[in-house]
Amino acid sequence: MRSVPVKRCAWARNPLAIRYHDREWGVPVRNDRKLFEFLILEGAQAGLSWDTILKKRAAYRKSYAGFDPEKVARFDTRKKRALMADAGIVRNRLKIEASVANAKAFLALQKEYGSFARYVWGFVGGKPLVARRRSLRDVPARTGLSDALSKDLKQRGFRFVGSTIVYAFMQATGLVNDHSVDCFRWKDLR
Repeated sequence: MRSVPVKRCAWARNPLAIRYHDREWGVPVRNDRKLFEFLILEGAQAGLSWDTILKKRAAYRKSYAGFDPEKVARFDTRKKRALMADAGIVRNRLKIEASVANAKAFLALQKEYGSFARYVWGFVGGKPLVARRRSLRDVPARTGLSDALSKDLKQRGFRFVGSTIVYAFMQATGLVNDHSVDCFRWKDLR
């Protein structure tokens, strides 16, 4: 008997992307440290492929203290210089500076809202938005909602949080289910 191939979103084409797609992408995240990780990684990805970031993810976890925002917020000039020399991550001074600024802004939001999750999930009414995309070309790069979240984050001191980056963050963390309707994960996450 022949097995039926699993239908996935069109972008999941290599083993690393398939594993990420099948296990993480679009799964609702309410853990602040995990949300911080995605915020930093999505900012690092700007101008690069997500595959590049997935390959560097383990190095990021090590270099960024397990994505502990309190520790990242204390990264000083010496630590930032060490990050610039770290071939395991994206060595971009502006992105590294932004990650430290974002950690500080993240902590301020946690203090104001009790958690970053409470803040960010408030933009979608506490539950994932379910899209009905038929193909990859139907998926927008940004939306009015990502525009609003991006604008609010920027006003709070976050950097590398343009609307396109924020929409990718929303997709990755399950604020929106952007799996194509024929993908097996779309039904799983509905």
